[in-house]
Parts: sequence; structure tokens; C-alpha cells
Amino acid sequence: MSDHYNIDLGAIARTAMRRYGFEPDFSGPVMQELNGISEGRASGGLPEGVRDLSGLFWSSIDNEDSLDLDQIEYCEQGGNDEILVRVAIADVDLFVPKGSRIDQRAFNNGNSVYTGIETFPMLPDKLSADISSLRAGAVRAAVVVEFAVLKDGNIRQGDIYRAQVINKAKLVYEEVGAWLEGKGAAPKEFLSFPGLEAQVRLQDEAAERLKVFRMEQGALELESLETRAVKENGMVVALVLPQENKAQHLIENFMIAANRTVMDRLGKAGMMVIQRVVRTPKDWKGICELAASFHERLPLEPSSRELSKFLIKRKIADRLRFPDLSLAVVKMLGPGEYEMLESGKPPAGHFGLAVSDYTHATAPNRRYVDVITQRLIKAVLSGKNSPYTKEELQACAVWCTERDKASKKVERFMRKVEAAMLLTGRIGDEFDGIVTGASEKGTYVRLVDPPVEGKVVRGAERMRVGEKVRVRLTGLDPYEGHIDLARVRS
Repeated sequence: MSDHYNIDLGAIARTAMRRYGFEPDFSGPVMQELNGISEGRASGGLPEGVRDLSGLFWSSIDNEDSLDLDQIEYCEQGGNDEILVRVAIADVDLFVPKGSRIDQRAFNNGNSVYTGIETFPMLPDKLSADISSLRAGAVRAAVVVEFAVLKDGNIRQGDIYRAQVINKAKLVYEEVGAWLEGKGAAPKEFLSFPGLEAQVRLQDEAAERLKVFRMEQGALELESLETRAVKENGMVVALVLPQENKAQHLIENFMIAANRTVMDRLGKAGMMVIQRVVRTPKDWKGICELAASFHERLPLEPSSRELSKFLIKRKIADRLRFPDLSLAVVKMLGPGEYEMLESGKPPAGHFGLAVSDYTHATAPNRRYVDVITQRLIKAVLSGKNSPYTKEELQACAVWCTERDKASKKVERFMRKVEAAMLLTGRIGDEFDGIVTGASEKGTYVRLVDPPVEGKVVRGAERMRVGEKVRVRLTGLDPYEGHIDLARVRS
């Protein structure tokens, strides 16, 4: 429909941001306030109660192009075969006071939005990618969360305190993951920083313990179908499905443990908090029927442990279709939500993580709820009352849930736009695919190569989810992200 070379992906992304209620740019008053913030607030003399931990061998693992570094990690061997883990979280609240113009703008967007074409940060880059970022070599203020990983993978939640830290080395997921899995060379940073290799090995050992314990408790291991666009000269030339690796699992397991530790500390302090909730599945019957289609039985009552066993079995049996199965399960589980939790009340729990106590605290440069949680923790550490009323926390939880869902809609829409742009000029071509959805809303097929999804507009009768099919591309609208397919009869 459209000329590939005339599609302005940046303009489409900005239009999508506004369509879903986001501000793609920062206003003049916000930037004026930003100009009054100096880096010296992080690197000056240490206030009372702030520890100097800049001498520890802190490091980070993140995406290669990430500059908004929210957390760094450090481990050391303890007694009884325990591993002590420290996670330092960027002290964003130090630079973004509650009620400031920057704070109000961050609240409005709720989180950073990653469109694949352009990142729309929650906080101005001067803050999130520099002043408050735990970037390598810079003295930074942080909130440190400690926990001990026991031999069986359970955790003993430890202390939380403010500290001054220095990230010694910024590592990259792909490089560390390949090295840990024996598929690649050691990261070059290991040569520059003697002792870093042993530090990352110890972190990996702690993370593996955490993962095994979580899986035994029923944590769900799901895979995403979220593609990443490869661009050249403003054009999408390929779509790839990023493969998770051990380095990503390392950080994921550390963050889950740190978030639980924060939740525990706030609860013991009698502080109201915003919890992250994934309730009992909204369609457990549908999940049971899905399992039955693979000749597997799940209990009548929801069980994350039994669902986890089923998913592990299917991943081994059919690696190709597992991402599609994961997507179907995610839809029936229902979305994650933020909810205010009063002091003394039992938490709602997170079904997918198989934990009862969970919040978001480890990404304050990217998520607004984490900024709120940081303020609550700092109030506890200083012996002050909550900076938020019950009504404020309730309103923040509702709003941040809405913003979280809206950002996912923007990101999902842009993946469709990128996919349609990639297929421009290929109308009439045939592809192998897998049926990913069949309902009153329509029937959808994911192409095997490239990994994009389209709607079947002809020949969808009697298609079954999971079925391998041959389809022909019949229509495209890159501006709306529409991909139309027709079944090819053999």
C-alpha cells in the first residue's frame, strides 16, 4: 500500500504515544527545573546514615545501548554456604522530589516507553542516563538492598540502607550470557578488572539457586514473541526474536529477591505500599482445556506448581510452538496490576512468580511505582511517616496500572508497524506459519520467517490454534500495523 521509503517510523511512534495519552516530549518548565539539578548532589559529602560502599566490586549487566542504569550488584561468600547479595538501586528521589515538575511529568507517563524506533524516557535523559544513572566509573547515591541466598535457593531477607557506590564495570547481557553458557568468549571487561570474572561466577551461582527454588515453588517460565527491529537508514530490514540467556535470568532472579526484601521491610515497618499483583488466573478453565489439548491434566483448582510442570514439559517437547503456547497462557492468566496494600492486610500475591509478597522497587529511572516505593523505604530508614496518604497511594496504583497497560499497547502497535514495513513489497508471497489465535475477533497466524503475525482474511475456516499452515500475504497497511493473509490450500 505504501512506499517503504516514505514511512516515517518516528512520526508514527509519536502519534501512537499521544493516542494513548503519553507526552512524548518534556515541557519547557520541566527542562528549566532539570537545569537546576547538579551532579554534585550525588558526589558530595556523605550525609548522616549514608554508608560509603564505593570500594566494593559493583558491576551491572544490561543491554548494550542502555544508559539508564537502575541497579548494580555485588556478591560475597558467607558462612554455611550462603551467598550474600547486595543490590544497589539508583536514588532517583534524591533529584526528583515529590510534587516537583519533573515528578509530575514522570507520574503522567508512568514509565518509559520502548517503541523499538525511539525510547520515550519517563525522566529526561540528563537525569536517567546520567545524573541518577549508576553508570560505570561515577560516584552515585543509591539505596542498597541485602539478602542472603541459602544453599537450597531460599532467601533470608537482610538490611536496607542508603549508600554511596561506584559501578566498576558495565557488562552486556548477550556477552555475559554467551560466556556463562559456554558459547562465547569472556567479556573484555574481565581483563581490565581482575576479580570481576570470579564475582560474576558467584552471582551466577546465587542466581541459579534462586531460579531452582522458584521453579520448585511453581514460578512460571514463559517466553515472549516480542520482536526487535533491525534498522538501516531508518528502514526495518529484519525482525529478530531475542533469546533469553543466563545473564538475563541472573538479573531477573536478583530483582525478584530484592523486590521481595523491600516488600518485607515495608510490611514490618507498618507502611502502606503498592504491591504488584497477578491474581489467580482469570481463565483457569481455559488453561486446563489448553493442557487437555496436549493430553495433559491440570487440577480443577489453580496451581502455579502444576502449570509450571506442564509448561516445562511442553517446552522440551515442542520448542518451535512454545512461544505461542506461552502467549496463550499469558492471556488467560490475566494482566499484572498495581494495588495499594494497607498495613497488616495480607498481600494479594503474584501467581506467575509464585510469591505472595511482591512490589516494584528496582527500576526508579524507568517506572514511577518504583519511585514511590523508594520514597516509602527512605521514610522508613529516616524514621518518618509515609509521604503518601492512603488515598494518594490508591490513586497512584490505579493510574500506574493504566499507564502500564497503555505503554504495552504502544509497544505492541509499533511492533505491528515494523512488521508491516518489513513486508512492504512482498504482497503475493507465500509463507509457512502457525495459527496463534482463533476467536470471534478473528484468526491470526504467526509467520515462521520473518516472525510476524497477521490476520487471516480468507480461508480461516476450521483453523486450529497451534496448527501449521501455508499462507499468502494479500494486503498491508504499515501506518495501522495491518497484515492481511489468506490460507493457501495444498
